[in-house]
Amino acid sequence: MAANSYALLQVVTKCSLQKPSRPTKLEHSMNPLSSTFKPILPRELDHFPNISLDVPKAIKDISFNLLEAFVDFICEFVDQPLLPSKSNFAPVEEMIEGTTVGIVEGKIPDDFPECVYVRNGPNPLFGGLKSTRSIFGESSHMWIEGEGMVHALYLNKENGGKWKALYKNKHVQTDSYNMEKDRKKPGFLPAIQGDSNAILLSYLLNLLRFGVTDKSLSNSNVFEHGNKYYSIAENHMPQEIDIHSLQTKGNWNILSGSWNRPFTSHPKKAPGTGELVIIGIDGKKPYMELGVISADGKKMVHKADLMFDRCTVCHEIGVTKRYNVIMNFPLIVDISQLILGGQLMKFERDGYARIGIMPRYGDANSIKWFEVNPCSVFHIINCFELNDEVVVRACEARQSVIPGPSSSINHFDKFSKWLKRETSSTNGDSHEFTKESTFSRVCEWRLNMKTGQVKEKKNIFGDEFVMEFPFINEKISGFRNKFAYLQVVESTEVSGSGFSKFGGLIKVHYEEKKTFNNMDEEDELIKSEYHMFPKNTFCSGASFVPKPGGIDEDDGWIITFTHNENENISQVCIIDAKKFTEEPIAIITLSSRVPYGFHGAFMPLTS
Repeated sequence: MAANSYALLQVVTKCSLQKPSRPTKLEHSMNPLSSTFKPILPRELDHFPNISLDVPKAIKDISFNLLEAFVDFICEFVDQPLLPSKSNFAPVEEMIEGTTVGIVEGKIPDDFPECVYVRNGPNPLFGGLKSTRSIFGESSHMWIEGEGMVHALYLNKENGGKWKALYKNKHVQTDSYNMEKDRKKPGFLPAIQGDSNAILLSYLLNLLRFGVTDKSLSNSNVFEHGNKYYSIAENHMPQEIDIHSLQTKGNWNILSGSWNRPFTSHPKKAPGTGELVIIGIDGKKPYMELGVISADGKKMVHKADLMFDRCTVCHEIGVTKRYNVIMNFPLIVDISQLILGGQLMKFERDGYARIGIMPRYGDANSIKWFEVNPCSVFHIINCFELNDEVVVRACEARQSVIPGPSSSINHFDKFSKWLKRETSSTNGDSHEFTKESTFSRVCEWRLNMKTGQVKEKKNIFGDEFVMEFPFINEKISGFRNKFAYLQVVESTEVSGSGFSKFGGLIKVHYEEKKTFNNMDEEDELIKSEYHMFPKNTFCSGASFVPKPGGIDEDDGWIITFTHNENENISQVCIIDAKKFTEEPIAIITLSSRVPYGFHGAFMPLTS
């Protein structure tokens, strides 16, 4: 298989001295790769081949058409199956206009801020995700790879103080989205799961036809900076969004020339300065770079090569008042493994893991590294300084659920069996956190900047649930937090697509302890509260809404999209953060189904 991959690479190389013309130019495309969580391929692929000949347009068109005919001849697009239990992972149609919705239960408090609650997520074109079959094997997308769609609920007051709720959704109109929309059929070959020959062929044919290796997804997160709003996934630069119309205004190209790669889906605002701290990875050196963007979003004020010796997947960066917190864990991308017949991305169980603490405007030599036990971390809860220590709170698993099974054939069945094997490693009802666990739980590292000592706490409030997608009151980001909130995995409803359903929420009380006796040994755990949704109702994109003028950190509300699978109804629930276990104070029923997605954000409405 390895020899065949290399031969295929040579054949396509020799046949591609001239890039054919493309139906739509993909402006500002930045080393895309197939997954929201996957880093980008080496930039040589985006520019390969780099020989440019002066060939008449007619010949270019013929070249492109020949390549299209070649793809149509050897590749067959096939709809990926979607089981009934996965029905709310299916895409929805884009709405032309927003729809006014009514509050069907409870009441929105008078002091609730006028806002837009917006959530991003995958919403694939053409009815759903596709697989491709060819003489080189099969390749397929995962659910996380659908084109981005933002879902927004606008809450504002009319004259007389009556609340008005308006719901809108809209695809993020990236360059590749517009190209496929114009073609009215799939164009990019999927390249995340499957046979290595087929994946390599997909990358090369995508590159030769469109100039980039894969689509820009922009389906992971939304954020605000410099009074502008952005949609993002880490395989491309962010797209600016008009927060009122949800119209895509274009790629964030103001950093052109200063930053030549995508950056993390979770950029962080530096406490005190409001600057935006970003990281970006690449499949070739420099593997990881860090940047600091001015508070107004108009210039790069600092940039550093972190001098990594491998391409490690890093989905998030942490910040404290003085430091950047960098995760270097053993989920690795290696293009050579794909060429040799293996997976492009692999979790190295025996690889090293370390956390770096770097002064805000430091360089690679200024980073103080702390060795920790190998694990997988996608999301950081918060980081802060405490005396001589930097405290890092995150969601940690012993191994990565990404990339999942190595083959795309019978992917849904294989993934379900794979996860059942992982969950069966727990002992009865104790839910022991085993070495092989792929599910995340809350952990904490205390890193002593003077002594270099690491204090590590795992699973700090018990084994009853596993959880992910953490969020806090953003006013506390970078400072010591008393509370954190996470989405609780409904472990019996793990989707075959590699993404779990979340049947509830948890509130973590970091400064309140609970004790219990177990076999004459006293253990100390952190207090936690749960808000579980009705059976077969699941949430996504939960976010904290701070109370105007609030004094306590938890003065505010939790807002989240939910979907009742029994009745096929999507709603927005508002929960009082101080009365976390009680019923929602307001439930807003939407006229449109909202598929499960990724991260949500609360944003005050401005004119």
